[in-house]
Amino acid sequence: MLRRMLREIIGVSVGVVLTALGLDMFLIPNKIVAGGVSGIATILYYLINVPVGVAMLFLNVPLFVAGIYRLGLRFGFRSLYGTVALSVAVDALAPFLPVPTQDILLAGLFGGVLVGLGLGLVFRYNGTTGGTDLAAAVLRTYTGANIGQMLFLVDATVVLAAGIVFQSAELAMYALITIFVTSWMIDLVQEGFSYSKAFLIISDQPAEIAATIVRGLNRGATAWPARGVYTGTEREIILAVVNRSEVTYLKEIVYGADPRAFVVLTDVHEVLGEGFKEYK
Repeated sequence: MLRRMLREIIGVSVGVVLTALGLDMFLIPNKIVAGGVSGIATILYYLINVPVGVAMLFLNVPLFVAGIYRLGLRFGFRSLYGTVALSVAVDALAPFLPVPTQDILLAGLFGGVLVGLGLGLVFRYNGTTGGTDLAAAVLRTYTGANIGQMLFLVDATVVLAAGIVFQSAELAMYALITIFVTSWMIDLVQEGFSYSKAFLIISDQPAEIAATIVRGLNRGATAWPARGVYTGTEREIILAVVNRSEVTYLKEIVYGADPRAFVVLTDVHEVLGEGFKEYK
């Protein structure tokens, strides 16, 4: 338990630093407001010269209060470390970091990658940084709307406000690109690259196919009964997960046994268990 907690703290801390680097080196200097509390803090920084980290911390206070009130102590305090650490890191690192580019597109892309990578690590290690994810969760208790929809609504409002404040539609459009890149990176960090493939096989020769998978690929397979809705025919569905390099061989196994087999092939981002990696 202690080792896992320490690993989570280290993971969240690394994620916080990467997020702060993305903000300080790319997004804030180029007025790219990619939604969220950091976006509001960036607007305030250019309007009234409040340090971004300080503004982020103060903006999160009412969110914490609302989160604790609506969602309970555990939910509110779970975000405390990541939020405080990010606010401190943003202001502490800013004076020492260069601004590598003033090209808005490059800044939006690289900033989005770093922020997405950092937030992905924070989420992967069971942390949060407060902000719009907490705001969306609170709003959901009032409206019942989907959290993804609430996040989009909040972020879109912040981006629109930035476009008005900075009097630049282009900055708002670049911010939308950054939001897309950030979201993609968060998903990539949490789900990983697609390194395996899952086969769903419907065939008249399930026993032969399953046996060949076990013998030829040294992989396991799972079969369960199913019934065709149109024909009413009782058959078995075979599930097998293989590495990319084994995809062609498995197709040959299936269609060598049953040329009329129906196969669904899909990407698998993470496989835990025998023959693959263990959960740590």
